[in-house]
Amino acid sequence: MLSVNDFQAAAKRLSSVIHTIPLSSSKTFSEMSGAEVYLKFENQQKTGSFKVRGAYNKIMKRYEEGGLNAVVASSAGNHAQGVAFAASKIGVPATIVMPRSTPIAKVSATEGYGAKVVLHGAIYDEAYAKACEIVEKEGAEFIHPFDDEDVMAGQGTIALEILSDLPTVDMIFVPAGGGGLISGIAACIKQINPRIQIIGVQAQGANSIVTSFHKDQITPATSVHTIADGIAVKTPGTKTMEYINQYVDKFVTVTDSEISSTILLLLERCKQVVEPSGAAALAAVLNHKVDINGKKVCCVLSGGNIDVSFIHKVVERGLITRGRHMKFSTIMPDAPGSLERFSHLVAEQNANVILFNHDRVQADLDIGDAIIHVVCEVGGTEHGKRLLDKLRKEGYTILP
Repeated sequence: MLSVNDFQAAAKRLSSVIHTIPLSSSKTFSEMSGAEVYLKFENQQKTGSFKVRGAYNKIMKRYEEGGLNAVVASSAGNHAQGVAFAASKIGVPATIVMPRSTPIAKVSATEGYGAKVVLHGAIYDEAYAKACEIVEKEGAEFIHPFDDEDVMAGQGTIALEILSDLPTVDMIFVPAGGGGLISGIAACIKQINPRIQIIGVQAQGANSIVTSFHKDQITPATSVHTIADGIAVKTPGTKTMEYINQYVDKFVTVTDSEISSTILLLLERCKQVVEPSGAAALAAVLNHKVDINGKKVCCVLSGGNIDVSFIHKVVERGLITRGRHMKFSTIMPDAPGSLERFSHLVAEQNANVILFNHDRVQADLDIGDAIIHVVCEVGGTEHGKRLLDKLRKEGYTILP
């Protein structure tokens, strides 16, 4: 079992490699949540996520022991970069198997550290099976992304840093996929100060740990569907679940819409780019998944490796979730001047039409009418409601 000495030894190995990122307090998120909120920005970490901690600790420990000739890993991206980075430091060849859905930015970054990338499977579990084949064929050593105590010890060094910056913390919210991060943090924290609560956060569409935690046995998810690719794991680790069951206090889930809204808030309020899995912990806090009123709360923002081409999709969903973009349809006469009148009413309400689609071919339309599908930019939910109320008052039927 991992001891505090294991976490301290890992911290020593990492001391000259990783970035020291102090906790940041957030007045905005504190006011929104009713708690005293602190953020651990691991999106600013070397390789863009916390994963470098566990990968580097594992590889360097094995290198110190001798006999390490080549490494193989499976990863949705962040562990891949950590393994590639660590392997490059000691001149050991690295092969990384990634799901085909992995963002291009993560593939390119991994190759940039000198690793060979193999794309295989739709989800992490399929990539893992392929990596095991390569290990057998080539005689390399597999570096597991989460179900390994040396990896967990590296991830748990985050706990030592949180305690150093905020020893009076009450609750730590941690995203969870396979469980390496939360098991490491929980094991370290609870052995030092059992008073501190550890809250795990999973995406609603990838909740295998939540199910396993409540059933007290490993229960793979029947399907995985979430924008949070970094925590989209179908089956949690055997070792990680042992630590989770022993040390974690509670698990909650967040929706993709809640994650998207949180990413947008982090961009606007903190000027921080955080990937979906990295935003999950703060999403749980802002959506009041746990009673945190008056508590000192720390959210681990686990990574920032989001594909630039994907950001606009996440931001769009976040704008809709927060009521900043509003989609609706209405019927109007298909005649000259109708669109001008509609646009004038929208402008009077200080809203901005950003997308407009004119549909004349729907079967149940009266002859001479058209349906218009509109996306408007508004100031928020109340502003959007005022706009729709005005349109109804002027005779427009807002369609469901």
